[in-house]
Amino acid sequence: MTPAIKAAQAAGVDVKIHEYRHDPSNTNYGLEAAEALGLDPAKVFKTLLVMLNGDARKLAVAVVPVSGQLDLKAMASTCKAKKAEMADPVAAQRATGYLVGGISPLGQKKRLPTVVDVSATVYSTVFVSGGRRGVDIEIKPDDLIELCAAQTAAIGK
Repeated sequence: MTPAIKAAQAAGVDVKIHEYRHDPSNTNYGLEAAEALGLDPAKVFKTLLVMLNGDARKLAVAVVPVSGQLDLKAMASTCKAKKAEMADPVAAQRATGYLVGGISPLGQKKRLPTVVDVSATVYSTVFVSGGRRGVDIEIKPDDLIELCAAQTAAIGK
């Protein structure tokens, strides 16, 4: 049971857990999950951490479809920052308590400002990391947004 799954269950949110065999040589974690679970990559979301304004202490979470990329300018604008850049993987792991490739937007060690790409809202359910490589959680977008205290914006491209 990962912190992400525990957080959803503690909040009374209905989630479905989907497990698959993670290939340790595959570093494209989100697309691997979509393929292994037979899902449309637009419905599977990756969790990325960004550093705002070049300050390693100012991190934010972006949740975007694995079928695209994070628009760093849009993320910066949404977070009212001058710039956003990808956070150092070690800093991301330290801030969230998860390993890269298994970072979930749920159950992180410290609540960080979170932005979910608006495309998530067109689906009845979406898939996000369950907090471990090889585990995804299926969740309603509104529940994801509420549990993360997230805002939505067009941050994917």
